[in-house]
Amino acid sequence: MRGIVEQVRGRVPGKLEITEEGLVHDLASPGGPHELTAARVSRRLEKVMPEGLLAHTGTPDVEDPQQGILRHPDIMVIAEADMEVEGAFDPRALLAAIEVVSRSNPDNDWTSKTRDYPLLGIPVYVIFDPCTGEGTVFSDIHTAPQGPRYATRKDFVYGEDITIGEWTISTDGLPRYPA
Repeated sequence: MRGIVEQVRGRVPGKLEITEEGLVHDLASPGGPHELTAARVSRRLEKVMPEGLLAHTGTPDVEDPQQGILRHPDIMVIAEADMEVEGAFDPRALLAAIEVVSRSNPDNDWTSKTRDYPLLGIPVYVIFDPCTGEGTVFSDIHTAPQGPRYATRKDFVYGEDITIGEWTISTDGLPRYPA
């Protein structure tokens, strides 16, 4: 499937990812509220994180070839040194993956990534949902009968301070999608 993604990337709109269940194609390109949320969260994190860590919003993807999973978080908390690689980042190098829910495919963030990210060993997964003005911080991977899962879930509403890993940021002033 990796070959298919590479062949069509850039020729089809939106974002392609590989999950345990197959290909996910989010047709819509992210809009203003999505991108503004990612930018504000990234900047707020970088203000409180130590030198050498980034809240990266660019490319490449994260990939675990053994699991057959290729994902592209909206924000990746990662050490600069772990970015000095060719190709996809090792998902186990991420300190956190952060997603801003897409209007066109919210189940991708709320369901399949909640399953895939602990499987990839990403210790913290955060969801910001501009549809509802709420979100969730998932952490503490544990083994479950269905495979690795997050044991801790902390829900929040926009306006509250949240802790992502070791860093606390405000969620005040994050945009919402128009009704």
